[in-house]
Amino acid sequence: MRPAANLKPATYRCPFCEEHLPSLMGHMLVVPEGDTRRRRHAHTECVLIERRAGRLPSRDEWLATQPRPERRSRLARLLGGRDTP
Repeated sequence: MRPAANLKPATYRCPFCEEHLPSLMGHMLVVPEGDTRRRRHAHTECVLIERRAGRLPSRDEWLATQPRPERRSRLARLLGGRDTP
């Protein structure tokens, strides 16, 4: 989530309260699980309420729950094989 303001004359619908949200009004962008194609515009107050209730993790909190990629040596990556201990 991040603060957003837009000069485009559009109206959005907040995913939390389902009320209209004019784009010129200060608001937040919410990106579900890192998928930027599904981002939504939401009222700042609605986002803060969801955060306080524990239903909306921050990006850092979400990243902490994701599996870490396996670390391999440069040679193993180049050869396409796995490291041997």
